[in-house]
Amino acid sequence: MAKKTALVLGALGVVGRATMTHLAARPEWEVIGLSRRAPDFETSARFLQVDLSDATACRDALRGLADVTHVFFCAYAPRPTYEAEVDVNLAMLQNLTAALEPAASGLAHIQLVHGSKWYGCHLGPYKTPAREDDPRPDIPCFYFAQQDWLEAHQRGRDWTWSAVRPHGICGFAVGSPISQLTNLAAFGAISAHLGLPLSFPGKPGAFTSLYQTTEASFLAEAMAWIATAPQCANEAYNVTNGDIFRWEQLWPAVADFFGIEPGPVRTLDLAVFMAEKAAVWEDIRATHGLRDYRLGDLTNGAWANWLYGTDYDIVSSTSKLRQAGWHRMVDSEAMYPRLLQGLRDQRIIP
Repeated sequence: MAKKTALVLGALGVVGRATMTHLAARPEWEVIGLSRRAPDFETSARFLQVDLSDATACRDALRGLADVTHVFFCAYAPRPTYEAEVDVNLAMLQNLTAALEPAASGLAHIQLVHGSKWYGCHLGPYKTPAREDDPRPDIPCFYFAQQDWLEAHQRGRDWTWSAVRPHGICGFAVGSPISQLTNLAAFGAISAHLGLPLSFPGKPGAFTSLYQTTEASFLAEAMAWIATAPQCANEAYNVTNGDIFRWEQLWPAVADFFGIEPGPVRTLDLAVFMAEKAAVWEDIRATHGLRDYRLGDLTNGAWANWLYGTDYDIVSSTSKLRQAGWHRMVDSEAMYPRLLQGLRDQRIIP
């Protein structure tokens, strides 16, 4: 089997970390991770520290990457507004491509990691199940800018592109702005430590609406498959676990994991809650001998407010991906306790 070399951008985020871990375990892949920070975990991947927004730094760092065949663009630069995110995130992709193309003569594929904000899920109720060819909402979104540019740039070139659109990604990373799993884990651990029931911290409508999620390791496997399947070239795909649920159905199992009773809906401002519980977390960490992660390393309360505040259905169709030949799925209700146990085993939560 011919060896492939993956360049994973944003390698320390939830998706990037899962992608590096998945590919590094496969003998047919060599893996190079790229991020602004050094890795905080053991990995067999080669690692580069580069700021993708710096075109000169990109060119200098990537000029020696002649063996790269596949790019997994998991990088994301958050900004205060969606409009402000467009230019910086597009520039990162352009800088990467301009630096890599002259160096990597065997470049075969560039894959973008986007999400269901493509359909306007962050704006309020929207058409569900969302399909890849649904009309775009008329809003600023770096997803649109990146895919439009990459499609146009790829024409006439030998390599191909793809894009994945997951939602509610569940996996572990430190300092990630969108870590659903660690936000839930910290909230549950704090509730248990304080002797409180596990109340749902979001809106009542979010507790009962349909929801979907995507396990990060499952997403990584699907990403690698899409990036190497000829029938998936130059296409975008929704990627989720393949099922849907309601938080009200899943919540008792999460409460049971923490050894507490499920509580009623108790809408909180999680940005305020997490800021106020930093000292409580240090007490939890000291009591249970947990690893040296501060609460701010694991949570983003402002993002969690949105996560638990979508009081309408969040559902993407995965028919297109299944028709392309991907038939795997994950049971989301079983996934949460399993991933939480993984955090416990790693001494990240008690």
